[in-house]
Amino acid sequence: MSKFTPFALSLALGALLAAPAFAGDAKAGEDVFKKCKSCHAITAPDGTEVVKGGKVGPNLYGVVGRQIGTAEGFKYGEGTIAAGADGTKWDEAMIAAYVVDPTKWIEEKTGDDKLKSKMTFKLAKGGEDVAAYLASVAPAQ
Repeated sequence: MSKFTPFALSLALGALLAAPAFAGDAKAGEDVFKKCKSCHAITAPDGTEVVKGGKVGPNLYGVVGRQIGTAEGFKYGEGTIAAGADGTKWDEAMIAAYVVDPTKWIEEKTGDDKLKSKMTFKLAKGGEDVAAYLASVAPAQ
């Protein structure tokens, strides 16, 4: 049985504390994304279809790290455009919160209860996993 030295314990503790609080599971998110693909595709810029899906929503390839409301070729509603007007870029935590209640998220982000999201679907469970999956199929940043 090995014993940890104080140095090893401090390194392990430091690594745990430095890790982000976000803990989505990309593998589980790939399965949950099946609910999303009726409206969203994941298509790389070269045309490679990562996930064949609908065109009702924007292409989600590279969404993590992209400014909110700026996917090329998609006509966003006022709420999403307003949410990204300050240059905010999507991260995994924001995506996970957004999919729970998109309109509520936009209202909270913008401070305007008259702004809505065009996305009416709400994902009660698995948002963290979907966000992790989307991050896993994105280009390296």
